[in-house]
Amino acid sequence: MIYLHDIDPVAFSLGPIKVHWYGIMYLLGFAAAWWLGRVRIRAGRLPGVDMNGFSDLLFYSMLGVVLGGRIGYMLFYASAEWLANPMILLRVWEGGMSFHGGLLGVLIAGWWWTRKHRLHFFDTIDFVAPLVPLGLGFGRLGNFIGGELFGKFTHAGWGVIFPHAPLKDVPAGLPSMQQLMSAAQIQQDYAAGLLNQYARHPSQLYEALLEGW
Repeated sequence: MIYLHDIDPVAFSLGPIKVHWYGIMYLLGFAAAWWLGRVRIRAGRLPGVDMNGFSDLLFYSMLGVVLGGRIGYMLFYASAEWLANPMILLRVWEGGMSFHGGLLGVLIAGWWWTRKHRLHFFDTIDFVAPLVPLGLGFGRLGNFIGGELFGKFTHAGWGVIFPHAPLKDVPAGLPSMQQLMSAAQIQQDYAAGLLNQYARHPSQLYEALLEGW
């Protein structure tokens, strides 16, 4: 059945502070990496490194993911805006993280930690590699909840309608979703089956299953 994406990206609010589902997915990804990493340390997967050393590695990696992801997004996708206003780098609540930047950040963090502990870089990477898919899985769930990184249009019965999707690839003759009058109108047209032609592949869920789990 075609599904209308209608998920509030804000999980809950604490006064003026809004906690987004995407941030929670990051926390779950880090928690999963912490748990699996401790299991692997106990199993001797990184000889010479104790729990304290692993905690340092995880901390450096977390910084690499967050800083690299944010800087990578601004550099790859919003460089003009960043040059015009460098302070938007700090406005993480507005969204914008890059997988490529996060990957580079983790590699740099891993190299720094390895150099500090006088280990072999590829031993560190071999240890870290199994910790990554869980984080990717949670991250893609966050993408789905946020209604971003969706796939192409589809006639499949499991397609998802993303009301806020950009419209550059909308088939000719279809009006834009933004031209619909209100959320109530969207719900009404969806119930009548009039929006099925806007359904897209939920590629975030495909990637969560294939990359993460």
